[in-house]
Amino acid sequence: MSAKTLRQLHRWLGLAFSLSALLASFSGVLHQVMTWTQDPPPKAIPSGPEVPVDSVRIPLAQAVQAVPTASGGVRAVNLRMIAGEPTYVVWTREAKAPAYVSGTTGKLVPDRDEVFASEIATRFLGGASVRKSAMLTSFDSEYLPIFRILPVYRMETGDAAGTRVYVSTMTESVTRFTDHRRQWEANVFSYLHKLSFVPNKTLRDGVLVVGTAGIFLLSLAGVVLFFITRPHARSIAGSGQATGPVHESSYGGGL
Repeated sequence: MSAKTLRQLHRWLGLAFSLSALLASFSGVLHQVMTWTQDPPPKAIPSGPEVPVDSVRIPLAQAVQAVPTASGGVRAVNLRMIAGEPTYVVWTREAKAPAYVSGTTGKLVPDRDEVFASEIATRFLGGASVRKSAMLTSFDSEYLPIFRILPVYRMETGDAAGTRVYVSTMTESVTRFTDHRRQWEANVFSYLHKLSFVPNKTLRDGVLVVGTAGIFLLSLAGVVLFFITRPHARSIAGSGQATGPVHESSYGGGL
């Protein structure tokens, strides 16, 4: 391939993929800005008040017997203070959600999972009252697969900032914290960097691959063009044997 042809190819590749390069570079800058303006995802560390040992009246073996699915095996049992009461959180092999057994009565406590999630959110937010707005069993445009953990509750404070947290009772922690401003930044990044405005994932991935490959080819053409034209231009200028204008053979002059 001649230097002239390669130069023209480089020019048209630059024009064709300039938008992809601009989106990638701008979203990269925005991603760095987001590390300054947004806190990292919270650590999955269980938190809560201490459990007074003398308040627990029911032994573990008796508490487990109150769970119907426990006959198939128990994976884990935690003892937590929930709604001011010592409570066994029992994970069995068959159930997809934990069972809650009162540590004082030995009876199953219904609807305790949502109460537990609310308390986790309230502690994280420094005592702010929250309400459940959703229970997610799959990822969506705000709670992305990068957060990994499902299912989660979305708890909102109802304040002007739109403060909301996602809570997992499995990890007993907040998995994501956001508000209107943080989410706006995250949406802009997703639109520019991931093209999330394209609803079809196959099409979106294809466009991203083509755009990234185009930037690669553009950079590769520039490197090749530099090496095959620059030394040649210098040798012609130094020897005085040019058969035509030197600028036609040089990288800078051709552009």
